[in-house]
Amino acid sequence: MLMTRATVVLSLAVAAGLLEVGTGRPVAAQQASGAQGAAQTPAPAPAEATPQQSGDAPQQPTFRADINYVRVDVIVNDDKGTPVTDLKITDFEVLEDGKPQSIDQFRLVRVDGNPAPGAPPPRELRNRLDEEIEISKDDVRLFVFFFDDYHVRLGNSLSVKEPLIRFVQTQLRPNDIVGMMYPLTPVDGISFTRNQASIISAIENFEGRKFNYQPRNAFEEEYARAPSEIVEQIRNQVVMGALRGLSTRLGGLREGRKAVIYVSEGFTAMLPPQLRTADASMGRMGTVGRTSPMAGENSQREETAAFFSESDLYSQLREVFTAANRNNTAIYSVDPRGLTPFEFGIDEAVGPNQDARSLRMTQDSLRSLSEETDGRAIVNRNDLAPGLAQIVRDSSYYYLLGYNSTQAPTDGKFHQISVRLKRRGLDVRARKGYWALTAEEVVRATGPAKPEVVKPVQQALASIAPSVQAGKYVRTWVGTTRGEQGKTRVTLVWEPLPPTPGASSVRRDQPQPGRMSVLAADAKGDLVFRGRVPDTISPGSAEPSAGARPGTAAAASAVPVSQRLVFDASPGELELRLSVEGVGGGVLDSEIRRMTVPDLTTPDAAVSTPRVYRVRTARDLQAITSDAAAVPTAGREFSRTERLLIRFDVYGNATPTAVLLNRNGQKMTDLPVAPATVGGSHQLEVGLAAIAAGEYLVEISLKGATSEAKELIPLRVGQ
Repeated sequence: MLMTRATVVLSLAVAAGLLEVGTGRPVAAQQASGAQGAAQTPAPAPAEATPQQSGDAPQQPTFRADINYVRVDVIVNDDKGTPVTDLKITDFEVLEDGKPQSIDQFRLVRVDGNPAPGAPPPRELRNRLDEEIEISKDDVRLFVFFFDDYHVRLGNSLSVKEPLIRFVQTQLRPNDIVGMMYPLTPVDGISFTRNQASIISAIENFEGRKFNYQPRNAFEEEYARAPSEIVEQIRNQVVMGALRGLSTRLGGLREGRKAVIYVSEGFTAMLPPQLRTADASMGRMGTVGRTSPMAGENSQREETAAFFSESDLYSQLREVFTAANRNNTAIYSVDPRGLTPFEFGIDEAVGPNQDARSLRMTQDSLRSLSEETDGRAIVNRNDLAPGLAQIVRDSSYYYLLGYNSTQAPTDGKFHQISVRLKRRGLDVRARKGYWALTAEEVVRATGPAKPEVVKPVQQALASIAPSVQAGKYVRTWVGTTRGEQGKTRVTLVWEPLPPTPGASSVRRDQPQPGRMSVLAADAKGDLVFRGRVPDTISPGSAEPSAGARPGTAAAASAVPVSQRLVFDASPGELELRLSVEGVGGGVLDSEIRRMTVPDLTTPDAAVSTPRVYRVRTARDLQAITSDAAAVPTAGREFSRTERLLIRFDVYGNATPTAVLLNRNGQKMTDLPVAPATVGGSHQLEVGLAAIAAGEYLVEISLKGATSEAKELIPLRVGQ
C-alpha cells in the first residue's frame, strides 16, 4: 500500500519534532547556528598579512566572516594519487556560476599526525577542556566515526569491523583525535579520544539493525507501532538531524578540515511492497499476502512514488550539505555492503527491478552526501582500505582558498563553484558549490546578536550525562561542604544507572555494579583517602545505603539506590580514581577525575555544593525533611510527577536567592529559599508538574559585603 499525502505530512511532522534527539540541541538552536554561520563557514576576522604559501610548520589560516565570503578546501593530487604541495596562489582559478572570483586568502595545510621532534607525547583527553584545547591545535587531524546502525544490516556491521580496525591500527597517528557517534548520540555526548583501544572497542560494539524495528529506548517506543514506511522516514530524519548537529559541533571546535567517516548503507527513500507493514513492531508477520516477488514489479505507480520519495529525500539532505559546508566538515561515506548486486535477501522476495532501484537509491544517497560535502564515497568496493587511506591523505594535505563572492547571492539557491589549475596533469577536487542564504537569513545574521549561552551554563548542562563514560554502569555526584580543622568535606554519591526505558528486566548475563572504590590523592601525589562503599556486598545484589534503608519508600521504589562515601581533604587540587566493581567481582569501569577542593573557611560569602533529593510521594518528603543523613541523588533527570528538595549551606554574612533558568541561562521565575530544618542551613523546593519537558537550571546566588558566590544545578525534565 502506497502512503497517502496526509501520511507523508504526518510522518515528516513527527520526525521534525524529534530532531532534537539526534542532535542534542533544540531545532531553534540549530537554526540560530545556521544563521550565525552566515559566511559559508564561520571564521574570525581577516589577518592583516598578505596571502602567502605556508612553510613547513602547519598553520591555520585566518578568514574573514563577511556574509558573502566563501571558503573552499582544494585537494590536489598527481596521476599517482600523491598530494601536490608546491602550488602557489597564482596557480589557482576559482569560478562561481562560471564567473571568475578574486582569491583573497590562500594557505597550504600539511599535517601528518605525528608530534614534532623532541615534543612531549600527545596529551590524553580526560575532560571537555582537554578536548577543546587539543582539537584546536594546528597539528591535529580530527576524524569522527558515525555508526549509522539504523541503515546497516547486522551481518554487514560484522563484516566491516575488520577493515575499520585495521584502518585505526595502520593509518592513525599519535596526534590524531577520533570521535564516535550514533544517530541518537547527543552532540554534547560525543566522546573524543586518542586511545586506539577505545576506538577499536567502539568499532567492535557496532551492531547494525537495518529493517529491525524492535525499540531499544523510550524514544523508539513512541513510534514502534507506526507503519514501517513511517519508521524509515523518522530514522532518515534522525540521522540527518544528527549529521547537521555533528557538523555544527565540529565547526565550533576548529576552523580546519574535519572528516566524518559515515558508516552506512544509505538512506531508504521508499520500501518495496514486500517490506511495508501497518505495524512495524510485527516485523515480517505484517507482510502476509505481499510476499510475491511480482508485487509492485514493473508498476508505473511504484515508479512514480519512488521518484517523488527520492526527490523528497534529496530536498531534506540539502540541509545536511549546507551545515557540513558551512562548518568545513567533509563526510566520507563507507558502504559496508562492498561490491553487491542486490539490496535485499532472497527471503524478502523483492522483485529484481525493485531491488535494483532500491540499491541504486541507497548508493546514490551516499555518493551525493560525500560529493556535496567535499568527501569521497567508498561504495561498491570489496576492499575498503584504499578509500579509508585516502581519507587520511585528504586531511593531511590540502589548500584553503577564500574569496568574496561578486554575485553576493541572497536567493537561497545553489551556486556552483569550479576550481581550476593552470598546471596540467593534476587531479583537483573541491566542493561543487554552496547554498546561498535567503534574504530573511541575511537579516537574521546581520541583526543584533542573540545572547550567547555562557560557558558555566553549558558545562552544567553537559554534566547531566553519567560521569563514568566507558561502560556507563553508574552515575556519580561529588559535593563539598565545610569540614573540621580547616579542611573541606568531600562527599561522593554513586548509584547504578536505571534500566533502559522499555526493558522489562535486566538480563542475567549483564554485569551489575555492586561497589565503588575510591582513591584520592593531592597535587603532590600523597594519598588523602582510600575507601569503598559498600564495604561488603551480597552475591545477588548491592546493599542499600543508610539513605535508602530496607523497608523505606526510597528502597521500595524503582529509583536506583544511592550510596555515599565521605572524607575530609585540604583545599587545593585533588585527583579521584574511581573504580566500579561488579556484584560477582571484577572491575567493570574506571575513571580518573580531577577537582579543585574549595577553601570554605574564609570570611567571604560561599555556598556548599547543593544536594538534590528526589521526592515522589508525600511520604518521601516527610522522610527526607526529618532525616539529616539522607543520601542525595546523583542523577539529574526527573519526571514531571516528581518534586525536588534542594539543601545547601551558606557561609559568611550573606542571604541566598534562587531562580529557575532555561537552557539558555535566561531567568524564568524566582524560587523561594527557606531555612532548613535539618541537614543544612537553607533549602528550597521545586515542583516539576508545571514545567514543560526540557533542560533547566536552578541558580543559587549569594551576595556578601565584599564577595559573591553562585551555584548552578542542571535538571532534565521528562514526561
